[in-house]
Amino acid sequence: MKKVYIITAIIFSFFLHSCEEVIDVDLDTEKPRLVVDAGINWYKGTAGEQQKIKLTTTTGYYSNTIPVVSGATVFVKNSVDTVFDFIEIPNTGEYVCSTFIPQLNETYTLTVISNGQTYTATETLKPVAAIESLEQKNDGGITGEDIEIRTYFNDPALEENYYMYKFKYSNVVKLDYYVDEDRFYNGNTFFSLTDNDDLSAGDQVEITHFGISRSYYNYMNVLLSVAGNTGGGPFQSPPATVRGNLVNQTNFDNYALGYFRLSEVDTRSYMIL
Repeated sequence: MKKVYIITAIIFSFFLHSCEEVIDVDLDTEKPRLVVDAGINWYKGTAGEQQKIKLTTTTGYYSNTIPVVSGATVFVKNSVDTVFDFIEIPNTGEYVCSTFIPQLNETYTLTVISNGQTYTATETLKPVAAIESLEQKNDGGITGEDIEIRTYFNDPALEENYYMYKFKYSNVVKLDYYVDEDRFYNGNTFFSLTDNDDLSAGDQVEITHFGISRSYYNYMNVLLSVAGNTGGGPFQSPPATVRGNLVNQTNFDNYALGYFRLSEVDTRSYMIL
């Protein structure tokens, strides 16, 4: 009987091999759109004058490179019309400013002029509660056997606050992002929580908390849902079109992707014991 199984497997394998055929899938390719990675981060304890904005375009599904956008005019203006120019590092699509002045709860407007199109977005620089402490728990997860890191902060009372958490692990390549609102813990001590089942002694975890606006919270909820939070980052070209807060003032239908966000940021590193 064993011989019959072996012969059958060989015949079946040969059948599959003989029927192999390369199928080319013809995917519709949309005209490239501008992608704006404009996250202004003011880390606690720093002046925050060094900031960067990156411009790229969408590309074909099978492309291994992301085209950068050079030669654009990029600047940010605050509510009293102070202008902060972002100058490109030649041929990189990275535009930098070394004179930015961050101010909590101040309103800023981003302008990007590229290929005859003018894009604008307006946002507020949101504060973040300071990280107070970190705690390692060795009985976390569904099984009660996973290592978890809780990063505690005191949420301000009597106001709406929204947070984004980023986790960078030394034992995996991906970054994890989550967003949160303080509806159920307003004014109380709360924490962010790692989501890595494979942490072990000696692994390094970098935890970063961002203060974000309600609109950015809603945007990231949609983006992370679409992306499945399976790694990479929310600032790469998404697998589906998720509109941000950028508006094309020249041609409304020729919209850009990405989001103009301003956050106060606090971060800590922790080594698993």
